[in-house]
Amino acid sequence: MSEKSGPLPATAAAPRHDPKVVTALRRFAISISIFNLLGYTVLGFEQPWTWPLIALATAYTTEIVLEVVAAKAERRTPRFLGGGFRGVLEFLYPAHITGLALNMLTYVNDRVWVMVFGVIVAVGTKWVLRAPVRGRLRHYMNPSNFGIAIILLLFPWASIAPPYHFTEYVETPIDWLIPAIIITAGTLLNSKLTGRMWLIVAWVIGFALQAVIRGLVLGTSISGGLAMMTGVAFVLFTNYMITDPGTTPSKPWAQVAFGGGVATMYGVLTALHIAYGIFFATALVCLIRGLYHWGVHLAGRQTAAARAAETAPPAAGAAPADSADSTESTGSVEPAAAAAGDEAGRPAAADVDAVDTQPAVAVR
Repeated sequence: MSEKSGPLPATAAAPRHDPKVVTALRRFAISISIFNLLGYTVLGFEQPWTWPLIALATAYTTEIVLEVVAAKAERRTPRFLGGGFRGVLEFLYPAHITGLALNMLTYVNDRVWVMVFGVIVAVGTKWVLRAPVRGRLRHYMNPSNFGIAIILLLFPWASIAPPYHFTEYVETPIDWLIPAIIITAGTLLNSKLTGRMWLIVAWVIGFALQAVIRGLVLGTSISGGLAMMTGVAFVLFTNYMITDPGTTPSKPWAQVAFGGGVATMYGVLTALHIAYGIFFATALVCLIRGLYHWGVHLAGRQTAAARAAETAPPAAGAAPADSADSTESTGSVEPAAAAAGDEAGRPAAADVDAVDTQPAVAVR
């Protein structure tokens, strides 16, 4: 049979998200859209009303361009094709959430290009900061949180959105109902769809403990440290930012470690008088988790290579082991290829943790 030369045909893209995560993303996208509409018409958001539209356009464009580049490099069909309008909509859910969240939670005066830069960084980091999980490369850095952290690092004059702008134009009891509604909706979302309630509990308890410990050890105000938990910004962060299913673990014990780790890191950064520690703490813990996955992957590859070398058959022409001169034989043994690494034999199951916001690429 003759073979024709030429480029390999593009393969169909694997489903991008688990159905439960698609539902969670859709509800989150709707919720944050409604919250932004209310923010600019009722609550008192400080940013110009055109900025959410600019943020969305930037996020959509960045996501689509990077997906096209990745699809071409991996010789597959872009994931926003083949599913009609619904497929494009579901593909853009993560970018929609990232764009609105970053604009809503940052304040960069009138310099819209800084916000645009943050959105590009947030969406783009999903294609750069990745680690092998179950044999596939997945992003480990929380996109919105990372974009905010980069803005705060590179532009010292920038800040997070003032906490009062979430309830600036409303009075009691409305200003009490807003966090109550966010907590109720977030609890339903995370308990039934993302499965991140262990992480939330560990984060909240850990945050309270670090406030008490800093007060007892450093003499800071315990009530002041605990009061931060009553703000709308903290409630939003707890229910919608730190619980990102694509960048947090799914097992209960790992969720407790992640949530408690972010709280501990925040306490350390705050004790060192580093402002905006909540965003830097989350980014650092995400980085530690990514490095851990890389360490497990590399260690598994070394172990697999060593086992392959031990079990590989003798090279052709090598003297048998029981020959008289076997003690002086210098035949070499070639190790078998250990391309499977630490994921050999492990199925790439698509649980909630295995679904992230960019295509998975096999690691060899």
